[in-house]
Amino acid sequence: MKNEFDTAIKFLASEKNLDTEVVYRAIEDALASAYRKDELADRQLRVQIDRLSGDIHVWIVRNIVHEVEDEKIEITLDEARETRPDAMVGETIEYPVEPHNTGRIAAQTAKQVVLQRLRESERDVVYKEYSEKSSDIVSGVVQRVEPRQVIVDLGKTEAVLPLLEQVRTEHYRPGQRLKVYVVDVDKAPKGPQVTVSRTHKNLIRRLFELEVPEIFKGAVELKAIAREPGYRSKVAVVARQEGIDPVGACVGLRGIRIQNIVNELNGERIDVVEWDSEPARFVANALSPAHVSQVRIHEDEKTAEVVVPDRMLSLAIGKQGQNARLAAKLTGWRIDIKSESVAGKLPPLPARETPILAPAPEVAGVTDTERPAPPDREFVDREDLVAEVAVEEAAPEAPAAAEPVAADGRTKVRFAEEILSPRTEEPPRKKAKGKKPSGRVDDDDDAARARKPKKGGGGARRIVVEEDDAEYDFATALDQYDTDFEAEYKEDD
Repeated sequence: MKNEFDTAIKFLASEKNLDTEVVYRAIEDALASAYRKDELADRQLRVQIDRLSGDIHVWIVRNIVHEVEDEKIEITLDEARETRPDAMVGETIEYPVEPHNTGRIAAQTAKQVVLQRLRESERDVVYKEYSEKSSDIVSGVVQRVEPRQVIVDLGKTEAVLPLLEQVRTEHYRPGQRLKVYVVDVDKAPKGPQVTVSRTHKNLIRRLFELEVPEIFKGAVELKAIAREPGYRSKVAVVARQEGIDPVGACVGLRGIRIQNIVNELNGERIDVVEWDSEPARFVANALSPAHVSQVRIHEDEKTAEVVVPDRMLSLAIGKQGQNARLAAKLTGWRIDIKSESVAGKLPPLPARETPILAPAPEVAGVTDTERPAPPDREFVDREDLVAEVAVEEAAPEAPAAAEPVAADGRTKVRFAEEILSPRTEEPPRKKAKGKKPSGRVDDDDDAARARKPKKGGGGARRIVVEEDDAEYDFATALDQYDTDFEAEYKEDD
């Protein structure tokens, strides 16, 4: 009997991942509850199971008082000293009792008590285990995705990944394996409530400790971390032993160490910079990969004024100010970035004496018509202009006419009427009787077109162009291009 009972308890303890003593105490509490359901109701009982023989011993527990109010749980000092001479008021005294076999209801109660005690023990074990893993990394599998949270199965319990602790660029799916950072562990009625995170900056710290042995052993220390989850992070490291390159140790051979961390974070960029006790050097390193020309530190305002080359200005600021923002978080300084030209490191550009598009100055009391003309122009009266045009029409054309010059030696403004020759008007044509126009004919085309020759005539003909009042000999042109003018004219008809 003893062997079977002991084997059953050990099997139950191993199945629930509990200590054997915990199972024994749960069974003892269950038996005490079962005995109180029958003849020992309203009594204080203590049940103990012998670990060697498996026998069950039951005691009734009573409190020692001066005046008894409840005989079932209290006893006077004189009665207690009859059993134990050294008994004192406020202590308890136990009397052994031999209970009879319990009924069905008492057995069912004992079963419920055993299950409840074991369940509570399991929750306490899980709570204790994950309380020790707080601020650490655990691996889990995404069990289900809800609108406001993601449930991650950690094996013995479930963890909650809230919406604020999720990375915006990550998409979670059931069955996906993740490494999460344990933020908090709380006790709840249904078991321990574990809250995990994917955005915490200490997640990067723990990943570096797992991937870089120098950091785990203490040869390299992580001094500061600045992170924008899902996009970019900066890590400041310093060596605690001589001869160790802290940045090279974190990056690894061909970047294998840092690449494993980047893959775990789903492609998040990580900049590893060297920490320095000098604020100016630390700020310059934090702005990596941009090169810094000069850093001015203002201790009172906690501000660092950084001067970078003009070609490095956009790189130092970063996309949407990301590089400068992370550098400020990493160093704890307010960083003001300026280019060399703005800061006065480069000579300024030559300034213009007058603006390119300067407006005309306003003169009080002078209208637009009274405003004096610019020095290089002279406004000409319309009547004088008409007279000049008439003179030019009467004068013969010169091969190269000189520009008119005013009396003071300045060049006058000439208009289109002065340069172009006047166009003579053509007399109106008479319409032929009995013929209707076949279509619309432009007057300019008729004036430019040569007169048609008569059908009966032959040989070379002279055609007068009325527009230019000049005669042209087409015979030479026809012989040059070997063109039968009359044949073409007949085809057109």
